[in-house]
Amino acid sequence: MNQQYVHGYDPRENIRLQDQASTLVELLHADTAYPPGSRVLESGCGVGAQTITLAHNSPQALITSVDISEHSVAEAQNRIEAAGFTNVSFQQGDIFNLTFETASFDHVFVYFVLEHLANPIAALKCLSDVLKPGGTMTVIEGDHGSTYFYPDNEAAHQAIQCQVELQKRAGGNANIGRELYPLLNAADLSSVQVSPRMVYVDASKPQLVEGFIKNTFTAMIEGIREASLKAALIDEATFDQGIKGLYRTTETDGVFCYSFFKAVATKR
Repeated sequence: MNQQYVHGYDPRENIRLQDQASTLVELLHADTAYPPGSRVLESGCGVGAQTITLAHNSPQALITSVDISEHSVAEAQNRIEAAGFTNVSFQQGDIFNLTFETASFDHVFVYFVLEHLANPIAALKCLSDVLKPGGTMTVIEGDHGSTYFYPDNEAAHQAIQCQVELQKRAGGNANIGRELYPLLNAADLSSVQVSPRMVYVDASKPQLVEGFIKNTFTAMIEGIREASLKAALIDEATFDQGIKGLYRTTETDGVFCYSFFKAVATKR
């Protein structure tokens, strides 16, 4: 079963994902580490932006990173090798058609994957099949509906909504973060715990102003300009005004907030 993706597989998007990963390491990954010798499956590794952090935080775990894109897998492998990590192996594969034996992993890590899928519960069940009883699954997703900022700007909200709608038309869900608890329960995982991870940015946090507002979130919205206009979701002037509104939040009196959701569940 192949899935459509709204973003993630072009050069500019790869750069954005790497910026996002480096900016959010502490917020999203500080409490993710796996014991020595444990087998970890990273599902949907993309270009390896998160793989670097996983390998660093769990240097003695045995990580297998999988992605549906052959090009992304090759790039991720190059990044890991360049960084000098030797505890990661790579494989091209589809979540819905995994070739691993049942109950062959101690832990599964899923980052920004479910948002792209038309049937996230089915994906979680497929991943659960390769997880050992008592093993953990960690899932991290964003939620575009959690975005708010000052100065407020209606055109910016409309531009963001274009991303939400494009992802919906492609079979995904850009607001899936808020749904992690019911999704993991529906996939028959237990002891589900979800924690919101808010990114709060103001002028006192210049690294986040640059790394998150500009290079992560606004870059993502800028990247769907052509698709939004082609789909007649918005007019050109409004979209461009919305982008200006997002950049306006990077000024000295600006504030920007966005929430990610991190869930950890256990295989029964």
